[in-house]
Amino acid sequence: MSAAGLPEPGDVLRPDDVREVLERQTELLELVAAAAPLRDVLDRVLVSLEELIPGARCSVLLLDRDAGTLHHGAAPSLPAPYVAAIDGLPIGDGAGSCGTAAALNTAVVAHDVRTDARWVAYRPAAEAAGLRSCWSTPIDGRDGLPVGTFAVYHPHPHRPSAREALLVERFTHLASVAIEHADALGELVESEERFRRSFDDNSLGMAIVGLDGRVVTANTALAAGLGDAQDELTGRLLADLLVPTEGSLAERLGTLDHRGTGPVVFEATLLRPSGRAARVEVTVSLVHGRDGGPAQYVVNVFDLTERRAAEQHLWARLEAETARRTAEQLLHERSALLAAVGHEARTPIQAVVGFAELLGTIELDEAQRREALDHIGAAAGHVMDLLSDVLDLSRLEAGALSVEPVPVRVGDVVAEVLGLLTPVASRREVTLAAHVGDEVVLADPLRLRQVLLNLVGNAVRHGAFGGLVAVRCRPAEEGHVLLCVDDDGPGIPPEVLPRLFTPFVRASTAGGDGEDGSIGLGLGLAHGLVEAMGGELAVGSSSPAGTSMVVRLPVP
Repeated sequence: MSAAGLPEPGDVLRPDDVREVLERQTELLELVAAAAPLRDVLDRVLVSLEELIPGARCSVLLLDRDAGTLHHGAAPSLPAPYVAAIDGLPIGDGAGSCGTAAALNTAVVAHDVRTDARWVAYRPAAEAAGLRSCWSTPIDGRDGLPVGTFAVYHPHPHRPSAREALLVERFTHLASVAIEHADALGELVESEERFRRSFDDNSLGMAIVGLDGRVVTANTALAAGLGDAQDELTGRLLADLLVPTEGSLAERLGTLDHRGTGPVVFEATLLRPSGRAARVEVTVSLVHGRDGGPAQYVVNVFDLTERRAAEQHLWARLEAETARRTAEQLLHERSALLAAVGHEARTPIQAVVGFAELLGTIELDEAQRREALDHIGAAAGHVMDLLSDVLDLSRLEAGALSVEPVPVRVGDVVAEVLGLLTPVASRREVTLAAHVGDEVVLADPLRLRQVLLNLVGNAVRHGAFGGLVAVRCRPAEEGHVLLCVDDDGPGIPPEVLPRLFTPFVRASTAGGDGEDGSIGLGLGLAHGLVEAMGGELAVGSSSPAGTSMVVRLPVP
């Protein structure tokens, strides 16, 4: 006897049994091969076994592995109430013969359900159905784990014989084959249905093409794109429908790796009977046959017309939005600039008016009179410089600023600029240094002086207190000279760098300290002046160790 209470089968089948088993096995396998419904195949398996074991009534329960429950598969001879009572049976040790067999993956024999402890919960249903014994065998799947159970019932206490054990073993195997085949067939049917739905109902044009280049089948979307009936595409050459924008269709398909590493993607023209062609994107994949060799092509066709139109619409919207934001930003910055100019000009004008009133109402000695006139002159000069910068910037924007480039010795202009800024540097204890040779550039001397005054002045005001500002000059490639203004200040904040030379950006947003009276015209104006002279102004470097501004000017 085995551990499950079954006799060892051995070779106990009679010649008649062997012949009968072979005939029934052939019949059952023919049903399986013909894709008969699983219920019909299992019914035939159970009826065949019942005919070989007189008095036996058999059933097959199918296991839901995820839920851990057994469900009705087939039971042609069992009463319907009993079948319903055990449908959905949870598996586990002590859950009758079938539930225990499925849980432990071993055969379980209950020769008398009235005394078997595993049948306590199911004993009333068994007695009502006239069942006294039940022996259940797990039906193993391809992975060696149960996919169901095969049960043999008797109306009286019963222990299976060696012959019965061997018969149940053979028919359990047949049930396993039927279940696995049904599962595989079901998966195949589902897969084919998914493919059919994704193929036929896809909004993307699709076709299956033979190795001879002819269409085997096409979906509705491709037929609609061509303006043909779906069945009219069958048998047509793909080359008559699609013309690649580069190379031939044969060349494109020839680049498809037959080892399956495709697909190949290219743009083509879709030829319509109406003569109205369409630009499309084509994706071709290779399908392999049973022998691993190439069998067919799967062709996807995507109409680029709507995509291109959507892209153009999106770009147009982005450009319009960018233009709108730029206009709003410039309007805001112009307003801020005008407010700043008004505020900046008000103080010196008030000084002019005040000192003029003083000269007209109070008798002043010569020293006081000269001091008042000096204040009036300085204030007026400040206002004139401010207005001059604003006008120059406006002329630059309008392309109306005139420059007269002539050969200029860089050293002379640098010496003049450092001399003018020495008082400003002294107040901040900044050392000014020049490392300039005999370089000559092609520039407007007044505009170059204006640019250097701005760059060196910024370096003095925004550099380190007691630091160093150096002007260096060196030749560059392609007939240009580089003029660098270096300081040892804290550097320009990274978020400011992209907008450093933007017109109307205030000094407070361009890294200034806001304590020098600047209204932010300098760098934008300097940048425009250098470009007007055929040169370039850029930030050479900026870090907490200092900033280097670089002017690139042509040589005569």
